[in-house]
Amino acid sequence: MSNTQTDPVTPTITHLDLTLSELFLGFAKISVSGFGFILPWARRLIVDEKKWMTPEEFNETFSLSQFLPGPNVVNMAVVFGSRMRGAPGAAVAFAGLLGPPALIATFLSFLYSQFGDADILRRILTGIAAAAIGLMIAAIAKMAEPLLRKLSPSVIVLVITFVAIGVFRFPLIQTLLVLAPVSIALAYWWQRR
Repeated sequence: MSNTQTDPVTPTITHLDLTLSELFLGFAKISVSGFGFILPWARRLIVDEKKWMTPEEFNETFSLSQFLPGPNVVNMAVVFGSRMRGAPGAAVAFAGLLGPPALIATFLSFLYSQFGDADILRRILTGIAAAAIGLMIAAIAKMAEPLLRKLSPSVIVLVITFVAIGVFRFPLIQTLLVLAPVSIALAYWWQRR
């Protein structure tokens, strides 16, 4: 028996019928809005605004994306696009996520090469870094909410992972190699009980 509960108002990802242009524009909006800290914007658009995924589906897809090689959000765009429209959907979501920022970054790098020594620019970048950290904390809190609400064993893995990496500074790869199978086994047990 599954313990997964979804909001009855929010359609699951399998019920969506997005066009390629909707995929491109959606991920282009995420990338342009994000400016280097895309995850909070991705969650906001995909879960809160467009309701393309439930919070649980977003967490599951993001978890899968973290285990694939490459940037997490790029992997997520490819996985999401592939689930919507197959290979063309994956390619369009990928292009939407990376195309517009590449053009903007090229333009901004030109400006930075011309005015990078200005003191006000360094202060602006310091302020942007603080805002980025705040957005990441907010996104992580929202992503943890479904886990904490269900009080599943994944909360235990979450706490152990945080303590192992954040407090004791254990190596990331080794920690994940140990805890990932434990987490999968606990999730399997929790779903079948």
